[in-house]
Amino acid sequence: MPARRPLCLGVLLLLPLAGALGRGDPAGPGQAAEGPRDAAEEPGSGRAWPPLRDLREPLRAAGAVLLRYWALFSCRLWPDTCSLDEEAPAGPLAWSLPLLGRQYLDILTTWFCRFQDCCDHGDCRVSNNFTGLRSDLSVRLHGQHVARELVLTAVRGYLELPRPDKALALSFHGWSGTGKNFVARLLAENLYRDGLESDCVQVFITMFHFPHPKYVDLYKEQLTVQLRTTQEHCPQALFIFDEAEKLHPGLLEALGPHLERQAPESHRAESPRTIFLFLSNLGGNAINEVVLGLLKAGWSREEIAMEHLEARLQAEIVAATDSGFGHSRLVEEKLIDSFVPFLPLESRHVRLCARDAFLSQGLPYTEEALDEIAKMMVYVPKEEQLFSSQGCKSVSQRINYFLP
Repeated sequence: MPARRPLCLGVLLLLPLAGALGRGDPAGPGQAAEGPRDAAEEPGSGRAWPPLRDLREPLRAAGAVLLRYWALFSCRLWPDTCSLDEEAPAGPLAWSLPLLGRQYLDILTTWFCRFQDCCDHGDCRVSNNFTGLRSDLSVRLHGQHVARELVLTAVRGYLELPRPDKALALSFHGWSGTGKNFVARLLAENLYRDGLESDCVQVFITMFHFPHPKYVDLYKEQLTVQLRTTQEHCPQALFIFDEAEKLHPGLLEALGPHLERQAPESHRAESPRTIFLFLSNLGGNAINEVVLGLLKAGWSREEIAMEHLEARLQAEIVAATDSGFGHSRLVEEKLIDSFVPFLPLESRHVRLCARDAFLSQGLPYTEEALDEIAKMMVYVPKEEQLFSSQGCKSVSQRINYFLP
């Protein structure tokens, strides 16, 4: 381990105890203070200059603290190489870290691990918390039982493969506000330690990142480089494309090679994994028509399954004339592993979204407030008034009307 590492962190590590070093009398118990005679020692007499002599013990103590802190810090980061003695010798500073010191060490360890791999196995940027993912999809996502099961099964099954031969591609479809972006965020939060902020997660918004068709060649080059760079530096990468139906055909073509099947590298115990999420409003009308028809026929919402939706959804995606997504390689060559339908949300789901918005901000709420927020939304079709035209979008802003 390089010798300079303790020095580069020394100042930070000593901050919690900096005040302690300056407290107390430099003379030990039972020792008399130095008299004026010592202060008058002439240069060259062999005795230290008094100010420097007074600092000798604090500096020695500071060095010991620094080494001890470094030992504790390195043992947290590299436990396999830890040689720290559990029984530290008792000394004037007592090696039982104070609460502030322990908290500071925790913060520093977390900060360091954002820039350096320091977990006991694998890549510590990747968490793959499937228990948390299942819980979030069950508790925080409302009205999307079909999407919940499809996403959880597809993602977990893919990530548990030791050597996948292609990237996982999921295409989310449904009206605005039904939860497509929310599920993408839940995936990032449960699969990566830093969620959407992880350098293994890249989010592309079509009209923001690729707004001008005349620059499509430049966009293709930049996108290819970014995908390749992320995959090279991350054993598990997540790419999210919002407004996927607006992607230029040239960009969709450039994505094709990244979704094709690849020969696994024989010299690697595990192959790198990549997940592509395409978020689109395309197909939302077909989904809504199927759901409305089944509900009017007496079905319960929870009885609606993927087999009721799949054919109509894919037919509308291919038939869309205002988007090239359905005619791209991704669809025609079946590079998309699953088209995930997001059902239209009803008033009861809007109430749940409003409740969650209050709770997320630590605010009290009443059932009357939830009812009022749900009534503020526009519902369609005109006759049935069954589905929220915006899903749960803008609900979090509407709770401001009900704050005390």
